This record gives sequence, structure tokens and C-alpha cells, in this order.
Amino acid sequence: MTKNLAHISEHIIVLLMSAAIALFIPHMLSALARNLLSFWTVIENEKMFLVSLEICTAVMLIISFNYIRQGWEARSLARLATRVGLVQESSFRALLGRKPTSKLKMAQGGAGDIMIIGSTGLHTFAAPDGELHHAVRNCRQAKIMLLNPRGEGAVARAKSIPDPEITPEIIRDQIMESINFLKELKAGQKNIRLKLYPDMPLLKLAILGDYAFLRHYHVGLNVRKMPEYVFSSDSIHGGLYLPLYRYFLSQWNDPDIPEYDLDTDELVFRDKAGREIRRGQVEWSGLSDNKEVVSS
Repeated sequence: MTKNLAHISEHIIVLLMSAAIALFIPHMLSALARNLLSFWTVIENEKMFLVSLEICTAVMLIISFNYIRQGWEARSLARLATRVGLVQESSFRALLGRKPTSKLKMAQGGAGDIMIIGSTGLHTFAAPDGELHHAVRNCRQAKIMLLNPRGEGAVARAKSIPDPEITPEIIRDQIMESINFLKELKAGQKNIRLKLYPDMPLLKLAILGDYAFLRHYHVGLNVRKMPEYVFSSDSIHGGLYLPLYRYFLSQWNDPDIPEYDLDTDELVFRDKAGREIRRGQVEWSGLSDNKEVVSS
């Protein structure tokens, strides 16, 4: 009953305001017309005023046309971003009420499947404050690819960063921390699979549900300082989400990239059909550039 009265009162107030405005407009326009005519009789012979008025009008037209042109270009870029599935850039997260990417990752990663390509994984999911830490903990299954701590890619990545604190040993220690974290999850019956690739990292890619989160590794820069792009599978033909998804699968199914068995600490080599060919025991103790990765 109270809600109905409030609703009726709102309509009555709107009607009264509309009637008042309708009655006031003719008087307002009449007053403006009289004032404009009297004002114009005074300034019509003032050449400086007319020149200034023309200049101001020209400036306003130029600003208006530029604004319209920029708006048209922005709409074109927005349509292009929609076609490729681009959702947002992390620099503008939370703008206009959009979800921060961290919340989006948590929402997509919970009880779902996760696919990750990274370098060390420490600041991505192993550290408690990692952006995918909770997503990996709560996911249904995860396929993760990290640098081989004994591979040339780990050494090259460390040398590409001018920070003297970033050394090949630091990179290897971070990878080992991530491996230990995944081993703990595996021990808790979590479906976790890990592969170690030997090459220099190119893309930092995380696919969670219907979204793909992408950064690229730049020589001399920490990847966390690079912009992050988010692609959705809801765009036309999947946009760039599908190529990124296929890229991950092509890397994951590469027979030259062995899988790390988190239960036995062995590298598992498979053929193109996914059949196991052989295993090699990993020796993490006494890491050095001259020591072999695997003892068969």
C-alpha cells in the first residue's frame, strides 16, 4: 500500500512539474525575444563585437567538428575491438563500473579449467598475492607451462633484464618455488599438469573459461609492467580468443616439450599421439649451467 502511494505521488509530482514548465516556457521565450531585440539594436553597428562573434563561432564549429570526428574514430575502434573480442586493458580496469581483471580471473578460474603459459609462475600463481593464486587453488584442473629451470630460455630471460638482482639462479629458484606449490596441490588430489619448455618466453597467456588474458615478454622489462589485454570468446567467430586457445594447445601438444611428473619428479616424453616414450629423472640439486637436466 505504501509503495503504491509513493508511486502515485511520484506521478502527480511529475505531472505538476510538467504543467509548470509548459506554462513558464512561453513567458521565458517572450522575455528572451524582447531582450535579444533590444540587445541587437545596440550591438549591430559594433564591428569589433561582430568580428569577435564570428571568430568565437568559427572556433566553436572547429571544436565541434573535431569532437564529432574523434567520436566517430572512437566508435570505429570500439567496433574493431568488439570484433576481435577485446574486453578491456588492465590500465583502465574498474572504469565505468567494469570488473577489475583480478576479480574476473577469480570468477572465471573457480571450479573451472585453467591453461597458463608463463616464465617462472611465482608472481602469477605460486605467491599468495599472485593474480591467479586463488584461481589455481580452486580450479577443477590446470595445464601449466613454465620455463625449464635448466634450459637456455631461463638464462636468456634473466640476462635480458637489466636489473642486477635478476640472475639465472633467481629465475631458477622462482621456478622451483612454483613447482613446489604445484606439488602441494597435486598431493591434495588437485588435477594439475605441468610442462617445462626450454625457449625464451614470448607470451604470458592465461585462459580461464571464456576469457584469455595476454601480456608479452619484452626485453629489458618486467612482464608485470606490460599492459594486459583480455579477449572474450563471445565475439564474432571467437575473435582472437580462438587463435590464442589454439596457440596454447599447439605448445602443449609439442612432443619436444616434456611433462613434469609432480609425483615422481620425472620428465615424461611423449610422441605426437600423446603416448609415453620414455622418462628421465630430474636432478635439481647443485644446479649449474654445465650439468645435464635429465639422467635417463
